[in-house]
Amino acid sequence: MIDLHYWTTPNGHKVTMFLEEAELAYRIIPVNISRGDQFKPEFLAIAPNNRIPAIVDHAPADGGAPVPLFESGAILLYLAAKTGRFMPHPTDIRGQAEVLQWLFWQMGGLGPMAGQNHHFAHYAPEPIAYAINRYVNETGRLYGVLDKRLSDRAFIAGPDYSIADMACYPWVVPHARQGQDLADFPHIARWFAAIAARPATARAYARATEVNTEPTVTAASAALLFGQTATTVKGR
Repeated sequence: MIDLHYWTTPNGHKVTMFLEEAELAYRIIPVNISRGDQFKPEFLAIAPNNRIPAIVDHAPADGGAPVPLFESGAILLYLAAKTGRFMPHPTDIRGQAEVLQWLFWQMGGLGPMAGQNHHFAHYAPEPIAYAINRYVNETGRLYGVLDKRLSDRAFIAGPDYSIADMACYPWVVPHARQGQDLADFPHIARWFAAIAARPATARAYARATEVNTEPTVTAASAALLFGQTATTVKGR
């Protein structure tokens, strides 16, 4: 059994997508980030960066003590190694390299840039044209990179569905809010539709509606979510 400490954000969806695809037994422990659950001591003991998702694997491959893990990319890699799925075999060094570089591309590029795009376009107290244009344009550039990548292959790392696709897909789901039109990116649109049609994807997103029926960011929660500093963390 895996405990998934989760909220309904793109990074949270990555993990439910994997768990549903691999049909691993798991239970969701909601971490309502709008209410400050991410600062509870029991969560910080697993995820010291006070960010979801995090997991605790109570049945690790070595048969030892439960394994806690935070950071969505690290979780995907761990689960891929645990199951031997959605990642090429370790002896396939070229296949692994393809997946790893695109997983880290999402972690270091698509996710952070789209996240800043969301913030300045939808949540900043006042509109800052430079910031909005900067992040909308950079998100568009990254979409262009991904569209070109998908022009001659079914999935990001090649012919097979992998954790690179699971990492990227949830960040493309809110494409309209990011100021992006999938009609401008036909290869992404084809890939996006194929992943959306997977039964495991539908199950993963259905779990989200079970956990949370309200917007993650509200006027009341904005200060909590966007006003954190080193003092915030040290003071808890």
